Amino acid sequence: MLKRRFKKSEIQKVLQEYKNGKTIQDIIKEYGISQATFYNWKAKYSGSSANDSLYLIKLKEENDRLKRMYADLSLENLMLKWQLEKRE
Repeated sequence: MLKRRFKKSEIQKVLQEYKNGKTIQDIIKEYGISQATFYNWKAKYSGSSANDSLYLIKLKEENDRLKRMYADLSLENLMLKWQLEKRE
């Protein structure tokens, strides 16, 4: 039997099919996984969804962008203060 690693998004898709009413037996046959694997995935990944992962990634990107913007403005502010002190 060929072993295959599933990505988190693929696992979320499998669990979503289960939530939408597809039977466990059908899912196991379609994806070629064992029943134990399915239940392990359900226990591990049922609390989060793919949308949550995307949301977290976007939040991290936004946070990084804001940090860079603050650093640039801080540096600009320091330079302006230094120039004002130099004039006096």
